[in-house]
Amino acid sequence: MSTPTDPAQRVAPPTPFDDERVSLHSAEFSADPHRAYREMRNRFGSLAPVELAPGVPATLVVGYRTALRILNDPEHFPSDPRMWQQNVPHDCPVLPVLQYRPAAPRTAGAEHARYRAATTAALDAVNVNALHTFVERTAVSLVNSFCSDGSADLVSQYATPLSFEIVNTLLGCPPEISRKAAAATAAVFDADADAEEGNRLFAEAVQELVQLKQNQPGDDITTRMVQHPARFDELEMLHQVLAIYGVGMGPLQSLVINALRLIMTDDRFADGLLGGALLTRDALDQVLFEDPPLPNASVTYPRHPILIDGMWLPAHQPVVISLAGCNNDPDVGGGYHTGNRSHLAWGVGPHSCPARHIAYPIAEAAIEQLLDILPDIRLAVPADALTWRPGALHRTLADLPVTFPACAPLHLP
Repeated sequence: MSTPTDPAQRVAPPTPFDDERVSLHSAEFSADPHRAYREMRNRFGSLAPVELAPGVPATLVVGYRTALRILNDPEHFPSDPRMWQQNVPHDCPVLPVLQYRPAAPRTAGAEHARYRAATTAALDAVNVNALHTFVERTAVSLVNSFCSDGSADLVSQYATPLSFEIVNTLLGCPPEISRKAAAATAAVFDADADAEEGNRLFAEAVQELVQLKQNQPGDDITTRMVQHPARFDELEMLHQVLAIYGVGMGPLQSLVINALRLIMTDDRFADGLLGGALLTRDALDQVLFEDPPLPNASVTYPRHPILIDGMWLPAHQPVVISLAGCNNDPDVGGGYHTGNRSHLAWGVGPHSCPARHIAYPIAEAAIEQLLDILPDIRLAVPADALTWRPGALHRTLADLPVTFPACAPLHLP
């Protein structure tokens, strides 16, 4: 990597790729992103010109080593999108997810450090053993709601409500407020919904939650954020909670679903888990290599034009780390990853996920409880009939229909 120091050199030459950009918003990409990553790597190398949405150019990093260099260089590749979004249309479908928010994921420097410190402190104080017990009880309760039917959609009937209950418990959010927050969050992060209205409704729900925790503090993330020495104002608290919802609900649900899909479609895992040769953690790590919930979510914005791997990257234009593409870079290996946790799914550097120590045991407990109760669970449709939700920034199934021998609900102590 070379960084120009003479201001006269900081004007990058025009990119030659504007007519060659790969659409990440196409149905073809959503249907088979792995083929797209291979083709981009073969055609362009470690850096590929892409379009995140119509008229929104970016550079996609599909080289593992190049990704490490960028993620570990926040000085030249900060995660603050404010300069970029000045020229992005308000109705851009990826703007609600990528726009600046006063929270750790979309800030840089001292501002990021302040938010990150509070987030890390709040997450580190979570009682993982108590959380594990809660996840198991919630999982059993959800399985009880459909186990006598002999069939279910594990997205809508299991992983989604499970993630919802877990995140709200971590935040200390009571049901009457969590229902409002759930509807609003869906609107914020769903490209087809009214994001502006979603933001308004979410703000109202979080204000209620913050006021509740100010008056009735508890052992939860919201209380710890409210009481943190950073002394967040009302707007900052709104976005701290939104960040927890945003990275807690959708990605957690996707991790569980993607792992269950793998277990039910890959004999290595189905046989290995039943025979004790493999662990649920192995299935999770294989998913985090191949189909991480947030495959293209680490986004940076160069402060100045910069030359890397022989390609000029324009200032303030998104440089998106393809976690999925980099994980399967043939230069660093590929294929079966049992026992290997060198994937980039949790991120690297100052923006690495601070909740991985919580996410792993949650996902493990969710999967193991389901398979313990319904060991003969099977897909209700051929594997190639499963549909991935469209979008470049997430990787999740629209549904996961299954069948199993009907059984009576379990007794909950």
